[in-house]
Amino acid sequence: MHIKKYDFNYGRRQLMKNVAAGAGAGVLMPLSKAFANEMDVGKAYPDELMSIEAATKGKIKVGDILTSANVEHVKHLLDPIIYDQVLNEGRKIKIKAPETNFANMFPGEFYEATLKNVHSGNRAVFDADGNVRTKEGTGWVGGLPFPDPKTGEEVQANMAMSWGRGDYNQYAINDTVFNPDGSKAYSYDLVWAELQVQARMDGKVFRDMKDLLRFQTVYFTATQDVAGSSFLSTWYYDQRKFPELYGYLPQFRRIRQFPTNQRFEPLIPGVTWFLSDPWAAGDPMLTWGDYKIIERKPMLGAFNTVWRGDRPNWIPEAHGGGKGETFWDTEFELAPEVIVLESRPTGYPRAPVSKRHAYIDARNCIYCGNIRFDRQDKPWVSFETGFGQYKYGDKVMMGADGKTPAWSWVYVMSYDAQTKRMSRALHQEECAGGWKSVFRADNEEMYNTFFTQQAIQRLGQV
Repeated sequence: MHIKKYDFNYGRRQLMKNVAAGAGAGVLMPLSKAFANEMDVGKAYPDELMSIEAATKGKIKVGDILTSANVEHVKHLLDPIIYDQVLNEGRKIKIKAPETNFANMFPGEFYEATLKNVHSGNRAVFDADGNVRTKEGTGWVGGLPFPDPKTGEEVQANMAMSWGRGDYNQYAINDTVFNPDGSKAYSYDLVWAELQVQARMDGKVFRDMKDLLRFQTVYFTATQDVAGSSFLSTWYYDQRKFPELYGYLPQFRRIRQFPTNQRFEPLIPGVTWFLSDPWAAGDPMLTWGDYKIIERKPMLGAFNTVWRGDRPNWIPEAHGGGKGETFWDTEFELAPEVIVLESRPTGYPRAPVSKRHAYIDARNCIYCGNIRFDRQDKPWVSFETGFGQYKYGDKVMMGADGKTPAWSWVYVMSYDAQTKRMSRALHQEECAGGWKSVFRADNEEMYNTFFTQQAIQRLGQV
């Protein structure tokens, strides 16, 4: 334990000095140094920045439940939309102890790749076009490109280069949409599949496709009105290029190419999210711009949240809203340093979005959420995501390496603060159609299953 010679405000002031100086993460030492030496995260921060009790002058402690009666004590630690949910919409949040072990904050293979790069001095650079490269000029080789990010561009690159932080990820999902009164409007089951072409953990370029970064397919399996619909995005390595987006719609029995601005429209009726929202990096990095770190601060969020592998189909309890089902039961922890990153959709002149604020945990450069603002700069939609290790008691879902627990997103709550509509998504064990969540698979088989135009047409005809 550190000697408590710093108060909470001292820590916050030091983090803001880092912003002004263009410094990396950490207060007592650079966070990258603690990572490289496999130290406890707390070695980089005063105890006060790891303590909810210090942050609230003893008003809130680990194990407490945030409600409308006490949320005022943590207003300075929450994004404004989540604060309003607790204050006015009946949401409750349990406070957990902060994670201090770096290895528990990454998928196993991604952690090892990052550690290897740090030890070998293999650091990423931006080329003349703004794309991430190795110092030798090749495509990025996997792991965090910038383990100690100092600029907004470096922060964004850490999220943009590898969404699921694995070579292949397949998510079985239910997305239920709630009306403002808490009644259910829609419920969809879908498979979200991602295949990294470059920045892979195996150090290879899939099929030698050096001009591509990833494939992404969204395939709906329920309800009947959308079942069989699928959308394939092919992402270029050059982050100035828009992804190609194709969809197969069973009612038309054909493949359709969608325009780029489709990224700012719901894929299906009722949902509050766009393709632009997930990962706080749903569009190519260089089709957005004006990246700016506006703050570094301690913050509460679903960092290292709890995966309920003990429950059927991994479904947690829900509460709040008009019918007691709008919000998932969630656990937040105090992250000692969260980067608040502002960006604007500079490549989309007709975008209905003016800017985005993303809240990124400096410890692993993963976001806990982002807020999308409308053209009048008013908060519009909060895209809250809880990530964590897939381990609960004796229940474990193994990751791609087969040796360490999986680490991935657990839930999403996409909440329209202006209409009070909620899209509440869950990463489940299985969804309609018998599709399961997968972290380890034969990449060639998955490519033929999900990531060609012929593949999505076959999926839609089953």
